[in-house]
Amino acid sequence: MTDTTSDYRREGALRGIGSPGGDLTTPQKLMIFVLSMALFGLANIILEIVPDISIGPIDVSVAYFVFVPLTMVALFSPFWAALGAPIGEIIFTDLLMGDFSGLSEVEGFIQMFLALYIAGTLIRNPRSRTQIWIGAITVVVIDKVLSAVVDLSKVWIGLEDPEFVEGLPQSLLAIEGIGLGVDIIISGILFGAIPAMWLIPALHGRIEPLLGVRPRVPGEPIPGAAPKAGWFVAAAVLLAIASFFFAFLEAWDVSIGSVETDLRGQFGDGFLWVSVGAIVVAVGVAVLLFRSQRKKQGN
Repeated sequence: MTDTTSDYRREGALRGIGSPGGDLTTPQKLMIFVLSMALFGLANIILEIVPDISIGPIDVSVAYFVFVPLTMVALFSPFWAALGAPIGEIIFTDLLMGDFSGLSEVEGFIQMFLALYIAGTLIRNPRSRTQIWIGAITVVVIDKVLSAVVDLSKVWIGLEDPEFVEGLPQSLLAIEGIGLGVDIIISGILFGAIPAMWLIPALHGRIEPLLGVRPRVPGEPIPGAAPKAGWFVAAAVLLAIASFFFAFLEAWDVSIGSVETDLRGQFGDGFLWVSVGAIVVAVGVAVLLFRSQRKKQGN
């Protein structure tokens, strides 16, 4: 007679902890955090050498490669992936390049974290292209709308003078609206939804087992997903408001913790390899720690 109970337990062990409905281990959280931090940091390093394009009075530039962090939050824990991505940008493209604004950087961190966290929670089925499109556009809308509200608030309060663009309507709302539309098309669709709708389904079920995480299954709870509760909405609103305060610090010329050495300006684009090297070291250390912890758990 077959012992079905032992077979079930053995199957669960083979699938690994951290599956949907279960808790992630500390090593798994660390790896998701570091991978998200490293990949988004690397993506921003690549953006440093991509020239901006202007079409008349409109600047057409890529704000960020949305598909990179979106892939992480869609396949792994939205919380830890969303937490790591903006920190990777701060460390590898701001601090190491000598262009860090100190506490005012917290504004961008909070806005990007909220955008990715919510977007990753919305993608309950990584093979659904509709959900991936919604997630990609959600990232840009949340991040850029909050940034636009901050910019408008600075002008309305009198902290900054409006910067009108020749050839565009002399209206702050019109300018911010045009900017949002460009970001949605460029970052949200061209470098977000389109590559992500192929990349995420292709990686789903293939990359998660490397960390001992069961692939996300539609209908099952997602570890690290945003809770469907009123308190989370209130907390998100409070975080968004808090980001305004940190943005105002720059307008008030408060530069606590800022680093302005312009190392890239001194050493050229070759200095970007320093950031790449730092990313490799960070990932290498994380992998070693992850393997060490898994061996201890195996024993």
